[in-house]
Amino acid sequence: MKRLNNPRRVHRRIHLRAVVLILLLCVGVGFLVGFTGRLAVRGVLKSLYPLQYEKEVEIGCQAQNLPRSFVYAVIKCESGFDPQAVSNVGARGLMQLMPDTFRWLCSKTGEEYTEDDLFDPAINVRYGCYLLHILLSEFAGEQSTAVAAYHAGIGNVGKWLQDERYSADGKTLRTIPFGTTERYVKRVKKVQRIYAALYDLD
Repeated sequence: MKRLNNPRRVHRRIHLRAVVLILLLCVGVGFLVGFTGRLAVRGVLKSLYPLQYEKEVEIGCQAQNLPRSFVYAVIKCESGFDPQAVSNVGARGLMQLMPDTFRWLCSKTGEEYTEDDLFDPAINVRYGCYLLHILLSEFAGEQSTAVAAYHAGIGNVGKWLQDERYSADGKTLRTIPFGTTERYVKRVKKVQRIYAALYDLD
């Protein structure tokens, strides 16, 4: 005689299968939401930290042996990728070079340009990278010190390095007396880390 299934057992099995199916669906949906959420966050970050003027940056970095994440960070912090940017003190272009600094750099390369040429992305980035290279060479490759000099001037940083209040070894800055420069250095370092991670640079 065929044994009949107990209705309660059948109901429990159906209920258990339904619970398992719901749990699997929840896990799948959670994974999908998490994955798409990460993609959305990455998309937002890329819109905030774009890769613009890639050709110009690539040429400048190769010529001066600079990390691309570093140069992108400087451009982002200086002008927000606006090639027509002019600061309240007269710095111009993507990497916000001062006209006097630009003329000094041109005297070293032997090239002749006008101040308006600083609005040309190719020229601005090339000379901005050249200035970063000079500063890194001047300060023994100490990037934070070079960035401080890019913002506050090589003369100021040279004085700070000779002052025991700001430097213990004469090579690196323990503290930066200019609050705006200190915040700038921290921001460049932070933005560089973002570019390096977001685009797998350098």
